[in-house]
Amino acid sequence: MQNEFWVNLPSKDLERTRKFFTDIGFHMDTVHSNAQMVSMDLGNKKVVVNVFPENMFREFIGGQQVTDGKQSNEVLFSLGAGSPQEVDAWAEKAVKAGATLYAKPGYKDGWMYGCGFVDPDGHRWNLLFMDMSKMPKG
Repeated sequence: MQNEFWVNLPSKDLERTRKFFTDIGFHMDTVHSNAQMVSMDLGNKKVVVNVFPENMFREFIGGQQVTDGKQSNEVLFSLGAGSPQEVDAWAEKAVKAGATLYAKPGYKDGWMYGCGFVDPDGHRWNLLFMDMSKMPKG
C-alpha cells in the first residue's frame, strides 16, 4: 500500500452509492469493500476511492462538520476519457444511474470535450477528453 493514493468521501446512503458507482462501471474492490465502506479503483493508475458512512467519515476528519456536497463543493474529481464518444457514454451511464448533469457534453476552446455530473451524494465529477494536438501553444 506504500505510495498508493486514496480519495475518501462521505455518503449518506452507502448502498445507494455502491449501486450508483457499479452501474456507471467503476471497478469495485471486493477485498476492501464491506458493510462500512465502498472501495473502488479508478483508471490505469489505480487511484483508490473509498466511500464511508458520513458519521465514520466525520471521525476521520477529527469531528469537523462534513460539507454537504449538494450545497457547496471543496473538490472536483476529473476522469480522463479516450474520445468524445467515451465522454458521451459515461454521461449517459451516470444519468441513467441517478446522477444529474451540471454541464452537458460539449467542446470547450476547440480542444477539450467534456461534461460534468453530480453523484447522488452531491460530489461533482468531470469527464474530459483533451485533443492535445489542438491545444493552443504558448
